Amino acid sequence: MNARTVVVTGASDGIGLECSRRLAGQGHRVVMVGRNPAKTRAAVESVRASSPDATVEPALADFASQASVRALAAHLLATCERIDVLVNNAGTVFERRTLTDDGIEGTFAVNHLGGFLLTELLRERLVASAPARIVVTSSRGHYGATLDFTDLGFERGYGIMRAYGRSKLANVLHTRSLAQQLDGTGVTANCLHPGAVATSIWSGAPWWAQPVLALGKRFAMISPEEGGAHLARLAVGEEVEGLTGGYYDEDRLTEPSTLALNDAVAARLWDESRRLVGLTP
Repeated sequence: MNARTVVVTGASDGIGLECSRRLAGQGHRVVMVGRNPAKTRAAVESVRASSPDATVEPALADFASQASVRALAAHLLATCERIDVLVNNAGTVFERRTLTDDGIEGTFAVNHLGGFLLTELLRERLVASAPARIVVTSSRGHYGATLDFTDLGFERGYGIMRAYGRSKLANVLHTRSLAQQLDGTGVTANCLHPGAVATSIWSGAPWWAQPVLALGKRFAMISPEEGGAHLARLAVGEEVEGLTGGYYDEDRLTEPSTLALNDAVAARLWDESRRLVGLTP
């Protein structure tokens, strides 16, 4: 297998960190993107310790800030002559409705719009690097999610799981749009539910949910190492070479929700996402 340049967002913790560790161990150059400088630096050093001969580099971005995502894209274009794989894995949840500095509901901004903007800014480099891949971390939480274009930011009826589900539905719709638009370019796009993983993403859940989550982490959830392995498989696995537009539940190609398969909804979300990140139609 030829060594690839792989950009992994949300790489300072959880499945992003473990995916990066696995990819570095396979000899790929890995750019690990995190929000917190100290935490990202520690994650990079951890991966380097696991694979001393690997090329592992840190990069910083706060996906709640479009300016920060644009700065990340500029950095990557300046330092990566080719980008063979982009793993859009950064994610979060907010217990209460939170607006970013760009005026966008935080869960949707981080989980969907940040990755959407980064992908668009790196699209030409990805196409020039073909065969290349885009991988998006979604979730089973997209089943049953809604997408109200008159109230994308939940000004009415905000709930932590409703907001999370909507952002994960957007991930699947975005992936399918990318697969259609990039057909014939040599760039594939797939998304996945990496499993119910025991990570820190739900640290922002309400206090009353924390005991249930703690029990789930102990008895029902898979480890970050297992989740990271599923992510790495879509990023570089030979068995998915050339496959595109798929939603994978762990390693199984699975039918997403009915709404996630709606091309008209996907097209409208694409246009709205471009507007929200300040890209011309």
